[in-house]
Amino acid sequence: MWIILAILSAVCLGCYDVSKKLSLQGNSVAGVLLLSVACSSLILMPFLFLSRWGVLQPDLVFYVAQVGWHEHGLILLKSVIVLSSWFLGYIAIKNLPLTIVSPVNATRPMWTLLGALLLFGEQLNGYQWAGVIVILVGFFAFSLIGKKEGYRLRDNRYIWCMLLAMFLGAASGLYDKYLMRHIDHNAVQVFYTFYQALLMIPVFMLINKRKDSKPTQWRWWIVGISVLLVMSDFFYLLALTYPDSLIAVISTTRRCGVVIPFLYGAIVLHDKNALPKAVCLGFVLLGMVLLMIGTI
Repeated sequence: MWIILAILSAVCLGCYDVSKKLSLQGNSVAGVLLLSVACSSLILMPFLFLSRWGVLQPDLVFYVAQVGWHEHGLILLKSVIVLSSWFLGYIAIKNLPLTIVSPVNATRPMWTLLGALLLFGEQLNGYQWAGVIVILVGFFAFSLIGKKEGYRLRDNRYIWCMLLAMFLGAASGLYDKYLMRHIDHNAVQVFYTFYQALLMIPVFMLINKRKDSKPTQWRWWIVGISVLLVMSDFFYLLALTYPDSLIAVISTTRRCGVVIPFLYGAIVLHDKNALPKAVCLGFVLLGMVLLMIGTI
């Protein structure tokens, strides 16, 4: 069952990336992020109130359990990590082609796995090492294509934003593995989304004071960001609650949704060098399959 939930999360995540691109075109990054997390919080908060009023019972899948101050602190930390990753990621996805951003973001499971190796002392087997090497080859090939299009790591701040967002996302994945062992998954999703909305208010006000800041334009795709993200996170966190679930397999499966924004960028937005990038994407997906095989 948990692998089906991971696949559903992947589909939602892929559509979510497309919604972000459409929402951010000619729009304020801080404004779109604030509106999207606020919408997500509005979607989730009724489940909290219904749980507190006794309408939702503890045996229901949408029930939100009560958590203490210590747990709230842990959830707040997750909010800071995820919000930082999203802010940088939004900047990258606004200014870079989807056919570059999405495949590079798809390598997050590898960085999560390497993080587990360094932090938790986990060991990689032959398949996992092969997967890491294949992904790095694809990653290197993407850098060569990026140079042809004028996106160089040394002098392009958007590439750095993309990489930092990716590493913070991997750190969030490692942190999720810890949180799901100690805190109700619905409580994590509801409160970390709520805290993100609160944190974005002063950030938006600070950025909006700048003379060069762009005005925020409302687009219904922003609602799409919220709905798809809520659904993706729900399926993902629920999958992690299964005793036999494997975080490496779930993370890898989720990132296969990268095919959706990649095809959108290549077919609809007519991004350059789509065929060479598709070959590089093939290396990334092959590497993720090897990681999955090595983890099962």
